[in-house]
Amino acid sequence: SVESEEQIILVANEVKKHGAGFLRGGAFKPRTSPYSFQGLKYEGLDLLNEAKEETGLPVVTEIMSPCDIPKFVEKADIIQVGARNMQNFDLLKELGKIDKPILLKRGLSATIEELLMSAEYIMAGGNEKVILCERGIRTFETYTRNTLDLSMVPAIKKLSHLPVVVDPSHATGKWWMVESLSKAAIAVGADGLIIEVHNDPKNALCDGAQSIKPEVFANLMDELKVIAKAVGREI
Repeated sequence: SVESEEQIILVANEVKKHGAGFLRGGAFKPRTSPYSFQGLKYEGLDLLNEAKEETGLPVVTEIMSPCDIPKFVEKADIIQVGARNMQNFDLLKELGKIDKPILLKRGLSATIEELLMSAEYIMAGGNEKVILCERGIRTFETYTRNTLDLSMVPAIKKLSHLPVVVDPSHATGKWWMVESLSKAAIAVGADGLIIEVHNDPKNALCDGAQSIKPEVFANLMDELKVIAKAVGREI
């Protein structure tokens, strides 16, 4: 989440220094509880753009409403559709009308076919710039936040031409699992990773338990380069 100007710029500089290609921050936060932090909303979008000016990192952020599309076209480089909105078909149809990359996250209990059909809603409108994201699905297991389905990556590669990224942070909800599953995601063919980084996870307003510190991110990036090279890829 975007929490403050100081926080987002600090994190942006740290991840840029260690090789991140994009800055993803939540300005609008869909939360299970209405009493949880909901994000800074439009102020958060402005702060993301300040961080972009500071670092040069393109901005990725989540949209909630079709009404906000003009603002997101102006403020975001990639528009994220979160898991809870994967089948918000009115939103998907409107995003199909714009010329902006869309990061489409797999729904909480969505099948691979349902994810691909949601992508079709966007592409049928004329916007073929769709990136799919595996962020874990809900199963009977409760130890982790979700169950990361890495088999989805080669499945998507077989069924579709679309790029697919993996979000091990949301999948597990546990920061100490992020490193291992990031390596596995690269090995299995993921085109990118979404990794939550926070300078002070214990006091984060959202998702602190799954966020790694900048120094852990730096070490992970070095290790990922080794994994990528071993399978003939680059970070």
